Amino acid sequence: MRPVHLVRFLALTAAGLLAGCGSLQSTDSLFGLVTPYRIEVVQGNVVTKEMAAVIKPGMSRAEVRDVLGSPLLTDIFHADRWDYVFTIRRQGAAYQQRRVTVLFEGEGLKSFEADELPSEREFVVSIDTRKTQARSVPTLALNDEQLKALPLPAKPATATPAATSEPQGPARSYPPLEPQ
Repeated sequence: MRPVHLVRFLALTAAGLLAGCGSLQSTDSLFGLVTPYRIEVVQGNVVTKEMAAVIKPGMSRAEVRDVLGSPLLTDIFHADRWDYVFTIRRQGAAYQQRRVTVLFEGEGLKSFEADELPSEREFVVSIDTRKTQARSVPTLALNDEQLKALPLPAKPATATPAATSEPQGPARSYPPLEPQ
């Protein structure tokens, strides 16, 4: 092969490999070996069903902030509106975005509007990217046969006069805590 043909062949091969790398998606890998790193992006506050259940009309701004945290968006033109926006992009998990809007009337909470909110457990499961195998969960309840096999509890002993008296031990004297 002549040197000119070799240079052309190498240039075409390199261009083909580079074009293939540019078309990789987040779930693709190069030859099944190299997976490109995607940065995890989390913005805003997670608001769950449990948190939303605590919010009641008439709550003060401080009480709402204690439950939900500081809002992601506050607008000087709409001082009575707080917006909580949560987004997460995590490799191996579905993209999530939720919006919560809290409206105040004066210092008291007027209304609370939200997208479909997950429970805390549902949220943790949705962002868990570990590949876990199904585990067998041990039974925590006893059946009738196991209950009958348990020993009976001991009857409480009657109180003796020694048990009701003051504790005995060496007498100690301590100096006063404050000068007299």
